[in-house]
Amino acid sequence: MDEPVSFGNKRTYEDFKKQIPILVQPHFDSIREFCLSLGKNVVEDVRMHRIVFGKSMTLRWFADVEPQNDVIIITIQKNRKEPHQIVNIKLDDEITALKEFLKEAYERI
Repeated sequence: MDEPVSFGNKRTYEDFKKQIPILVQPHFDSIREFCLSLGKNVVEDVRMHRIVFGKSMTLRWFADVEPQNDVIIITIQKNRKEPHQIVNIKLDDEITALKEFLKEAYERI
């Protein structure tokens, strides 16, 4: 698989991963891997406290993923005309429904 494109301060996911609380890392990694698997045009922008996933180099973002101590906050955008939706994933939450939601956002953005 090609390396995801990163913008801004050129932080890598490995650098970012060091600041993710250990309890949320498995869910965070799973969400990240799923977002990257949605298509070859998925762009990962590693920022200071979160990672934004977009579609193509224009970075029409569909998911903004931010780890916290015991939850992952995901802001999802399906298109620019609808308001963003915020989903909180707790440590014991199943993420199957979230994946369908992310896939729909990716396809519609």
